Amino acid sequence: MKLLNFEDIEQNTDQWLLLRAGNLTSSNMGKVMANLGKAFGEPAKKLAIDIAVERITGTPVSNGYSNEHMDRGHEQEPIARQLYEDRQFCAITNGGFFHSDGLGCSPDGLVSTEGVIEIKSVIPSVHYANVKRAGIDPSYKWQVLSNLMFTGRKWIDFVSYCSEFPVDQQLYVHRTFADQQSEQFANIRVRIRDFMALVDASQETILTAEYNLTRKAA
Repeated sequence: MKLLNFEDIEQNTDQWLLLRAGNLTSSNMGKVMANLGKAFGEPAKKLAIDIAVERITGTPVSNGYSNEHMDRGHEQEPIARQLYEDRQFCAITNGGFFHSDGLGCSPDGLVSTEGVIEIKSVIPSVHYANVKRAGIDPSYKWQVLSNLMFTGRKWIDFVSYCSEFPVDQQLYVHRTFADQQSEQFANIRVRIRDFMALVDASQETILTAEYNLTRKAA
């Protein structure tokens, strides 16, 4: 599975939000992949309804949710990007939006023609755990792997950044190669197939349900 349609668009703009509407994006893949092998949980079911509504209306569904960790990420991502470029001796280009067939992803950046990056600006305890496990933060595993699969790139760098750490230890990078993820990609494909069926069912219910109240006879 490769998403060939690339939009070189500025992320977090109104146009970007509109383009994402009606798509299952990699940022939500954690909800879809939860309980793998079992029935979808409530977060995935609610997501299916939101996507169904977006399909019908063409308008993004916004929950207006934000927290200090999200704000931290938006503020510090440019610093992490620059540090990554300096240490990896490369230039990061706009991640834009990849999309096709109801799927999409907005990676934090593209590296040459083969790489993609996903940056997380985190608190010290989370950064420490990332470094200690020498891998991808489990909270972002499916987002990272979906970005890799959807973009069709050869590798992805999961970047953990913590401004409170000593200067030389503020950036941790873990690289994952696509050719080593065939089993995980297969799991993603199956789960997406089943989730899209759930979205279709939700859309059908929305469009065919009886919305008029039936009054009881006096």
